[in-house]
Amino acid sequence: MKLSIVIVTWNVKELVSKLLDSIFHFTSGFDYEVIIVDNQSKDGTCQSIKEEYRKWMEEGKLQIICNNDNAGFAKANNQGLEIAKGEYVLFMNPDMELLENSFSKMIDLMDKTPNIGISTCRLLYGDKSVQKNIKSFPTFCSQLFVILKMHHFFSWLPCLKNYLQKNFNYSEYGYVNQVMGAFTFTRKELMDKINGWDEDYWLWWEDVDLCKRVKDNGFEIVYTPETELVHYEGKSFEQNRGIYKQKRFNRGMLTYFKKHHSKFAYLLLYCLQPISLFLTWLTLIFRIRQRPQSKIK
Repeated sequence: MKLSIVIVTWNVKELVSKLLDSIFHFTSGFDYEVIIVDNQSKDGTCQSIKEEYRKWMEEGKLQIICNNDNAGFAKANNQGLEIAKGEYVLFMNPDMELLENSFSKMIDLMDKTPNIGISTCRLLYGDKSVQKNIKSFPTFCSQLFVILKMHHFFSWLPCLKNYLQKNFNYSEYGYVNQVMGAFTFTRKELMDKINGWDEDYWLWWEDVDLCKRVKDNGFEIVYTPETELVHYEGKSFEQNRGIYKQKRFNRGMLTYFKKHHSKFAYLLLYCLQPISLFLTWLTLIFRIRQRPQSKIK
């Protein structure tokens, strides 16, 4: 089998149906399978898929794993990876939609360039504007500004400009450091070699860690504009808001820095956690007060 497509779902029943319809409509020319791993959705995602796509399940094109708890993004991806039979494995978010036979183009790229460990393509928002899905690896300098909510004000600084890849040309093919986990096209053999996704990450930063380990193993990571998909960004993540969301993000950051950076950098970022959460709280209060108030008639 050429390709296994792993999709982790959580309360996105309608969106994942849109994605599956586009996959089955456009994908042809090679053997593939779709593996859905559902993290205890409450909206009937599992049952809906089993009923709506029974034909594809009977033909062996679709499998679904329904978890009894929310295992997190990394662990759920590993569940799909464990049973994947493809030469290549694509990890993609459920809030996406194909516009053409994109997977065939990605396979051609990987077949021709064996030193590529991960590839991604151009992602579009729902309004068809280009999504910025490329970054450089995080440094202590860049994350110091991020955690203190100042990166938007100081984006001209070299460490932030490099991290955010402000000058990246999304119309050109390029070698990169870090790609968004929403569309991660990789090799099954490589994923097995590096033991898959690191399950110490529950949500956020697991994609950064994966790219770092792939690069550390001597493989390249590339971006291609030769094909594009729509990404209705963050529809699962939108269900996690405010302080809880910031805690998850910070936890992922600390896990990454403890693993890949100096003890000093880790400890300093750790000590800044209360300030980060306080600034998040202030931001939320400000946004609430800025909302237009409905007039009482």
